[in-house]
Amino acid sequence: MENPKFVFFGTPASSVIVLEKLKEDGLIPRLIVTAPDKPQGRKMIISPPPVAIWARENNVAELQPEKLTDEVIEKIRGKAPQGAWDFFVVVAYGYILPQSLLDIPKKGVLNVHPSLLPKYRGASPIRTAILEGEEKTGVSVMVIDEEVDHGPTLSSETIEIDSSIGAISLERRLFEIGGKLLANTIPKWLSGSIEPKEQKHEEASFSNKIKRENGLIDLEDDAYKNLRKIRAYEGWPGTYFFTESGTRVKIIDAEIEHDKLKINRVIPEGKNEMRYEDFFKN
Repeated sequence: MENPKFVFFGTPASSVIVLEKLKEDGLIPRLIVTAPDKPQGRKMIISPPPVAIWARENNVAELQPEKLTDEVIEKIRGKAPQGAWDFFVVVAYGYILPQSLLDIPKKGVLNVHPSLLPKYRGASPIRTAILEGEEKTGVSVMVIDEEVDHGPTLSSETIEIDSSIGAISLERRLFEIGGKLLANTIPKWLSGSIEPKEQKHEEASFSNKIKRENGLIDLEDDAYKNLRKIRAYEGWPGTYFFTESGTRVKIIDAEIEHDKLKINRVIPEGKNEMRYEDFFKN
């Protein structure tokens, strides 16, 4: 298959995982649209997002607009080789594409969503699956329409959730699977050998945007519920509790022992990571 003409919209490291899987199959975007450079790290140094770095390393043209204005949309339209884009791909871009942008490519806009749609539409499907104690989850390749995670699906793959896995590892696994699934789906979609399947909208469930305060844990709460929170909020926002003196303590590692939550490692406010038992010795 001749390398199709497509634009990739994405921002974080999970988007790069998909880009790498597409690259392995010879599918290289002609243009990448990603978020602007932002302050990162403790020193808040202005840095490009992972997808922008990938674009530069792979000599792919890029745009980093603050907003998808009419001017930006016309610029994207105007960069199409031979005057037309075949399709767009969106993976964790961070911005909603307006209808005027969705209408540009001949074969629509594809999205990799890390859940088995219509289950867990929305912003945090991976963390929500862990929070809810799901034994299975998966990834879906869908065609974007005007509603969030509402469009017809083209393909999906199911996996089991290991009870010990955290959000970071599960995210990587799902986007690796999703990238390969997308690479396999694109030729079939372009050739017309795959039919879009309408979602069962009456069965839809939703995941909410995670907030920093969601990471607060009540140590008197159910042990299994707390462990799911620790694993679901791995990385960001993280889980934490306050001591009687008001010290904020971030939980790094924990497990269940004799039906009770056993905290193994923590980072007390203003200190380095340590064993939980050593925290009480100071």
